[in-house]
Amino acid sequence: MGKSQTIIFKNKPVIIGSYSIVGPKEGKGNFGPYFDYVMKDDSFGEKSYEKAEKKMLESAIVGAIEDAKIKPKDVQLILAGDLLNQIISSSYAARNFDVSFFGLFGACSTMAESLAVGSSFIDSKHFQKVVCATGSHFSSAERQFRFPLELGNQRPPTSQWTVTGAGATVLSSTGKGPKISMATIGKVVDYGVIDVNDMGAAMAPSAMDTMLAHFRDTNTVPDDYDMIVTGDLGKFGSEILIDLMEHNGIKLGLNYNDCGQMYFTRNQNTLSGGSGCGCSATVLNSYIIRKLRTGELKKVLFMPTGALMSTTAAQQGESIPGVCHAIVIESDVGKDSKKNFQSVEVKKQTKTSSIKSSPKAKNEELSLQNEKNDLNEKINSKDNDKEKMTDGRKQKSILSFNREE
Repeated sequence: MGKSQTIIFKNKPVIIGSYSIVGPKEGKGNFGPYFDYVMKDDSFGEKSYEKAEKKMLESAIVGAIEDAKIKPKDVQLILAGDLLNQIISSSYAARNFDVSFFGLFGACSTMAESLAVGSSFIDSKHFQKVVCATGSHFSSAERQFRFPLELGNQRPPTSQWTVTGAGATVLSSTGKGPKISMATIGKVVDYGVIDVNDMGAAMAPSAMDTMLAHFRDTNTVPDDYDMIVTGDLGKFGSEILIDLMEHNGIKLGLNYNDCGQMYFTRNQNTLSGGSGCGCSATVLNSYIIRKLRTGELKKVLFMPTGALMSTTAAQQGESIPGVCHAIVIESDVGKDSKKNFQSVEVKKQTKTSSIKSSPKAKNEELSLQNEKNDLNEKINSKDNDKEKMTDGRKQKSILSFNREE
């Protein structure tokens, strides 16, 4: 059986604040109504995409602190990382905060890595308030890992669109909100994939390895979770994971999907879907946490995946190792209490933002069913060619977006 890879937290850290900021393309995707801030353009008022990426991270950290209703001086530690060389977006953003800083690199798994490390610090009572953050930018990632945008290279069907976005979470030893109960630390897994345009195939084996370890260590099965979501495997990668898990005797059901698979609508021409640190980070800090706060989701297995590659390794013919970390987040809404979904509304935008307007506040007497219908109607109008499930089962949530059964 081997040693356990899972930490079960005794003093469960509480998510008291979250924030998400995305680019205009991302704002037009399936999660658009849930993001806090949608930029007018990818440059975000900066002279380079790298500087825009740094500014996004700064904004996410500030926004999460404000959402937590605490002061910057209350934060004791920032845990952040990104995709650029020497994680410059995170470290340059951190220099504007008078707070201790740990720079992390887990590629696109960094959101889970930061949550696992931050939760461990809080569980051990070394810190009381920790910010976990990460982000990515399509243009900066493309010219670092692939080709300059000016070349206009044709992208193969397996390629994914690096999400322009950043997300931040505030963890606390006290307070109200969803709680992190477990973290499964993944291993580096390499199946020999060398195609830099096929990240899903490179990362899917690590997701399988971590998922199997988590179920083994915790004695759980997929049905124990309302939602199981990987980070950015995309269409092909998530299909590979489903096949790998079935080969190991575990069938993933309708409660499983992938952030990259769900992120964009089909008519946005992102081929295999979304990717990047900002992919899972923005979905977590918008849609998932909001549903946990209302109690619509009770227990989520959050599993961002990362391709641990670099341009140097790729140019030397190295294959692409993958890693995946799993975080269990549980709602603090009691099972016996009536869920007050009437109070659910999209977060108010900051005054300084020149952004896409949030949806109108729902009427207090609007039922949960009406809220779901409105969202599904909005999605369907933007994605008319979405395939219907062949077995006649109705789509119950956003988990079914772009998921082929």
